[in-house]
Amino acid sequence: MQPIRLKKRKQFVRVADKGQKLVASGLILLYAPNDKDVNGIGFTVTKKIGNAVVRNRVRRRLREVVRLGMSKFSKTGYDFVVIGRKSTLDRPFEKLQKDFAYLLKAVK
Repeated sequence: MQPIRLKKRKQFVRVADKGQKLVASGLILLYAPNDKDVNGIGFTVTKKIGNAVVRNRVRRRLREVVRLGMSKFSKTGYDFVVIGRKSTLDRPFEKLQKDFAYLLKAVK
């Protein structure tokens, strides 16, 4: 099932406040259970990473990693926030995929 997108600040803050944080070399994953039978996913990249062009490139890479990786995740009822890091831009795509798969396995 395709995850729904988190777009409102309130949704991101809820995941940050009530959720858990997992860190890998290429990205950070925040997750919190929700009361729905579908997963939610949101993306964020801070201004520390670079200008708008760089941040959008990082966000596009993260969206593709999640699109390919979430098909293997069978649990439902979670909201995820994927945070881009400075290394996300230069990290090889295969390693980003492995980072995301590793973090998904750690979700309880």
